[in-house]
Amino acid sequence: MTSPKIHRLLALILLNALWAIPALADGRFIVRVNGGLPIIQIVCTLLDCRVAEGIDGSVGDVYLVTTSSGVQPVTFLEQLLAQVGVVGAELDLVANVTQSSYAVPPALSDITPIEYYGTTVPHGYVDQPATEIINLANTQAAFQVKGAGTVAVIDTGIDPNHPALKNNLVPGYDFTRNESGAGDETADVVFPNTPVVGPSAFWVNGNASALVSQSTAAVVDGNPQYSDFGHGTMVAGVVHLVAPGAMLMPLKAFGPAGTGYTSDILRAIYWAVQNNANIINMSFNLATYSQEVANAVNYASLAGVICTGAAGNQGEKTLVYPAALKNVIGVASTSNRDQRSTFSNYGPNLVWVAAPGEGIVTTYPFATYAAAWGTSFSTAFVSGEAALMLDAGGPLLARLLFFENQSNSARALAHAKPISSDLGNGRLEAYQALAAWLQTFF
Repeated sequence: MTSPKIHRLLALILLNALWAIPALADGRFIVRVNGGLPIIQIVCTLLDCRVAEGIDGSVGDVYLVTTSSGVQPVTFLEQLLAQVGVVGAELDLVANVTQSSYAVPPALSDITPIEYYGTTVPHGYVDQPATEIINLANTQAAFQVKGAGTVAVIDTGIDPNHPALKNNLVPGYDFTRNESGAGDETADVVFPNTPVVGPSAFWVNGNASALVSQSTAAVVDGNPQYSDFGHGTMVAGVVHLVAPGAMLMPLKAFGPAGTGYTSDILRAIYWAVQNNANIINMSFNLATYSQEVANAVNYASLAGVICTGAAGNQGEKTLVYPAALKNVIGVASTSNRDQRSTFSNYGPNLVWVAAPGEGIVTTYPFATYAAAWGTSFSTAFVSGEAALMLDAGGPLLARLLFFENQSNSARALAHAKPISSDLGNGRLEAYQALAAWLQTFF
């Protein structure tokens, strides 16, 4: 156990919506076919490639194909598209992440334990500027809601043993290891000794990843392979903060360095829908449009699943995906002064609504808490609000709204505080959005 001086408050400062760069991943291609597995097997026999796995679960139309033939990617794509039965083909992009550092928010030092819907958490986690800004406590009390349904978090995984989250987890999947179960991101970090942590929050600077004690800090400090470790647990913590009654489904499609394949993202979307998720949180960006990601999101929307996506952290008026897709609620970040965060992407064709995304106190692996910056965490606020909507009105209303959940939730979220046209309908206001959701049907 570390001494009180060493065991002082620290905060995780990550400016990070996961960002996919347009790079080919070692001869990997995403292929859609008519005719299922027999057709793609014939295609690979002709083109000297290998069917690595199915991507869309029980649907059976989309496959990951790999080749080591040395053919240029553009040429191989042309060859794929020329085959009978092949409907579409695209590169399997590699994902990455960007980071930056900020000052420690005062709320992180407020570690007085309090009860929050059956769990003991730090006071600064519940009573922080972001929750006050969106009017969370008043909304929960006035409508007697704590969230319902299941939120699938496609990310780096979730710490399944975090005291604030462990009772709200449903089985997920680790697509980076092809393992069912917890989607545990703590397995990505190998310590020489078991980390010893207490109930206090920790600061982890922009160059560190999991500073949990003096003896183990050097294992991960400054190591780029852990540059985005904890991201999924932090996103899940924000969803839980807003909707403590909702369940969390960890779908691990990214590693601790914040990298992952588009094919794993696709597998996660289909897995979420086919395993009864109600909301899919996508706190990552693709640098280019993917038709298959659009197909997967449409599949989710037709199944009544609400999809949210981060607008990204490049500070540009641009389009990034999946946030810019028609059936995704794109979310930008605002400051505690209700201004666009300087790092947040913006634009009316990207952003539907904004939410606080600066100095957000949230859960972090190994029973700790951290502070984070980025549209990733703004997106989690909106996903949590969607879970509150599913709780309002009871199960009957949720069933009645099933086939229009995405459009209905988007219309309700549009009842926000106006800021500028670059931030869509404005900054999330939880009470107004929930009231609008109910008024539409009663």
